[in-house]
Amino acid sequence: MFSVIRIMFMTKNLKYTLPVLIAIVLGSLGFSWNSTEKDKEKLVLQLIHDALTSIHYQPKVVDDSLSSKVFDFYIKSLDSQKRFLHKGDIEELKAYRYQLDDELKSGSTDFLNKSIEISNTRFDEAKARYKKILSTPFDFYPDELFQTDSELRFYPDGENEMETFWRKYLKFRVLSRLYDRFESTDSASKISFGIDHEGFAQEEKKAREKELEIHDEWFKNMSENDRNDLFGLYVNSFTALFDPHTRYFAPRQKEEFEIELSGQLEGIGASLRQEGEYVEVVSIVTGSACWRQGDLEVGDKLLKVAQGNSEPEDIVGMTTTKVVSKVRGKKGTEVRLTVRKKDGSEKVISIIRDIVEIESTFARSAVIGDKKTTGYIRLPKFYVDFYKDSNRDCAEDVKNEIIKLKESGIKSLIFDLRGNGGGSLIAAIKIAGLFVDEGPMVQVKTSGQRVKSYNDRDKGSVWDGPLVVMVNEGTASASEIVAAALQDYGRALVLGTSQTFGKGTVQNILDFDRAAGPFNSSLRPLGALKLTIQKYYRISGGTTQLDGVQSDIILPHPYENFSFGEREMEFPLPVDKVLPVAYNSISKSNFEKVILKSRNRISINSGFKHIKAYSSWLDTQKAQTNIPLSYRDYFEREQNLNKEIKKYSDVLESENQLKIDWVDKDFRENLDSLDIMKYEKWFKSLSRDIYLAEGIRVVNDIENT
Repeated sequence: MFSVIRIMFMTKNLKYTLPVLIAIVLGSLGFSWNSTEKDKEKLVLQLIHDALTSIHYQPKVVDDSLSSKVFDFYIKSLDSQKRFLHKGDIEELKAYRYQLDDELKSGSTDFLNKSIEISNTRFDEAKARYKKILSTPFDFYPDELFQTDSELRFYPDGENEMETFWRKYLKFRVLSRLYDRFESTDSASKISFGIDHEGFAQEEKKAREKELEIHDEWFKNMSENDRNDLFGLYVNSFTALFDPHTRYFAPRQKEEFEIELSGQLEGIGASLRQEGEYVEVVSIVTGSACWRQGDLEVGDKLLKVAQGNSEPEDIVGMTTTKVVSKVRGKKGTEVRLTVRKKDGSEKVISIIRDIVEIESTFARSAVIGDKKTTGYIRLPKFYVDFYKDSNRDCAEDVKNEIIKLKESGIKSLIFDLRGNGGGSLIAAIKIAGLFVDEGPMVQVKTSGQRVKSYNDRDKGSVWDGPLVVMVNEGTASASEIVAAALQDYGRALVLGTSQTFGKGTVQNILDFDRAAGPFNSSLRPLGALKLTIQKYYRISGGTTQLDGVQSDIILPHPYENFSFGEREMEFPLPVDKVLPVAYNSISKSNFEKVILKSRNRISINSGFKHIKAYSSWLDTQKAQTNIPLSYRDYFEREQNLNKEIKKYSDVLESENQLKIDWVDKDFRENLDSLDIMKYEKWFKSLSRDIYLAEGIRVVNDIENT
């Protein structure tokens, strides 16, 4: 059976075999179900088991060892901040530590039921506890600390320790609220926030009342999480052990797969994911409302949402689905997001919602410099339609942009893949082929099959001149294929962060409603499974998995001391290699000189020194997780922190403004005023880009060396 499954999951057959595969497996086992929630969960668990053990790229043995890891992952997911469960609860649940493999195979939910029972009890206790603690004023004079990093805390050993935790936690929250209110008041009103001032008691009371209101709303939202949500959490404790990208989507979450706040209609234009109790920004749609506003960044954690001038609502602890519903809204309306930046600061960002312009995700170009001899192409994402020939294809668009730039008289070219999360493998092969005469571009392996290389089928190159590819930690998947191929061929110098994201795997979607077959239609909806089925490799035999693409020229980056990308995730597929394929590498004799010149420039450039200083400062802040709870120490800490952050407010801006211009004046004449404004905003952001400035110097060195 397994060999048949592997054959059916060859790439060319995926479109046709995915809907029927698990139905065949289930039919062969003769399953019969009644239309109950219990039967639905049993069916999903067995579908998950069969998919993970027979279709996943790297199946694992579902045994006691895996069960133990699933147990730890689920407990962490259930109470990541250690706010509810007692140490004794964990000990009680440990009776199931080595039984979860058997429960997955049989479809049993005994462990899930027990964990829900305990969680509900602790939830009710916490609800009563925060109300009691917030009913009386806090004493802000004692010197005590609150550990904000849950990884450095233990589960409370009994009611007294849990009470102490919640008191410190709420005290920290109220202090934070007092400081925010202090910062937002005018200078005449700030005096009332002094701890010895007669007005302080009233300010402290207001902060506690607001915190009570927020926790009431937060607990109300959490109480709306039904069994389906918890069942999804449990199932994904199994999928996570196989790799970070394999994930089950419960029916309600299925439509939110790869959520974009731009939505299908109107929004701000950002993608989100759940990270513990926070919802985090994972990508920004180029040209969208938040992209145009400019302050929201990948990695920002959302803390509060406000509609226009209304009071901000605390969203910490809410599910991504609920957060999205609060951020979405009609075009032209305002949403204010309070976010926590990577440097620890908080910022309120006002965004006017809009319809996300798909056009803004397409390839676009510009000419740079007074002589206009350097061309620039930005590709925000890979896009291609496999079924409609009339739809736009990113490879064709990039080709056309190159042709326009060549006709304008450029001598060198910068291809910008920063923040490009990838997409179509076929498009990646075609795009790499625009810069190489012919030959293999990537190798792909499906579990149980031989490695297959994919070649560029179009002979000749569209651009054979000096080339720089710009990348960063957000350059992932298909865009890593392009950068790796051009680097292996010696066609381009790769410039950017030390390495790219490091995603070298391919996923596909199994729709469980279709996979379960017609005999189980009464149990629908069942959700879907995103499953890793392939890995791809460089033509040199290496992999982008975890390693990413190593930049030839490394540019200082504010977050270079932080783990980022695939290597930050739990249970990623490992680094491995395959045999290289035959390809004709181009001579790179002048690259070493160019790289050396760039490194020398970077070492003395004041802007890059400023970035290095910022990076070092951020590195020192990573360990500062024990926060003082005395009023004076807390306020002093926050004020010092804000002073340091202000020093680096323009850290990524170039000292010298670049000249950016239109490639084709006729193209500009055919745009409406709104599109012209978008382009000019884009030109302005490029003109102050310190990384692009070095990219221009590098590509000019390639031309002249």
